[in-house]
Amino acid sequence: MTFDEFGTENEKTLLLLPGTACTWQINFSQVKEELEKRYHLICVNYDGFDGDNTVPFPDMITVTEKIEDYIRKEHGGRVDGAYGSSLGGSFVGLLIQRKNIHIDHGFIGSSDLDQGSPFVAKIMTKIIGGAIQGASGGPKKRERFYKMLEKGAGMQINEETRSFLEEFADSMGKLHPDTIKNEFYSDYVTPLEENIDIPGTTVHIIYALKMGKKYEKRYLKHFADPDIIRFDMQHEAWMLEAKWRQPVMDAIDRCMKGERVG
Repeated sequence: MTFDEFGTENEKTLLLLPGTACTWQINFSQVKEELEKRYHLICVNYDGFDGDNTVPFPDMITVTEKIEDYIRKEHGGRVDGAYGSSLGGSFVGLLIQRKNIHIDHGFIGSSDLDQGSPFVAKIMTKIIGGAIQGASGGPKKRERFYKMLEKGAGMQINEETRSFLEEFADSMGKLHPDTIKNEFYSDYVTPLEENIDIPGTTVHIIYALKMGKKYEKRYLKHFADPDIIRFDMQHEAWMLEAKWRQPVMDAIDRCMKGERVG
């Protein structure tokens, strides 16, 4: 597991937690430079994504504990903000509910927060996890994966998004064969509490409306008083499409200053 820090001359800290099957280098490649100008970034690569393909991703709690240990040791147990992209939002929720470190502003970035039984998780892992891992297996499997994203996440495959997805798919072949399976399964079965409400912490939801209405119900279920910031975009489109970049960054800046934007 690796932690890389940038923009250390800036006062406010922002923890960046990548999504499913991503390194921070891939997930935040289009926004990292601009965020680095504004914040002291702490960029995380989970076990299994840190360049050591002999060790797979273990499980959500083991990784959460390692993040907590690092923040306690290097940052006195506190960060100003934590942005979790997609699956990374599950980590933000876990870090907040466990209360082993303090986060002033937790950002849930288009996360689905989907949870279920181990039985269902095994089926979902085989179908969706298999499609993700298969993206590196050739043009036909790659196109099948793209169609899954279009249908399941409302993602539009265009020139901007395809460039990102090609890099993403190529990276799959460098991972331990159990990493995607372990990550997807563990995220699905690791419980996130309901009505999470921690004094001094505000949860901000970057809500991509094109994902569908059911996700807002999950946000309201898990967090007591979330600041839901709605954008009529696809899943984490601000990471991929230039037109969404500034509006979402402006919202993050306002939140980090203590405003509720939604």
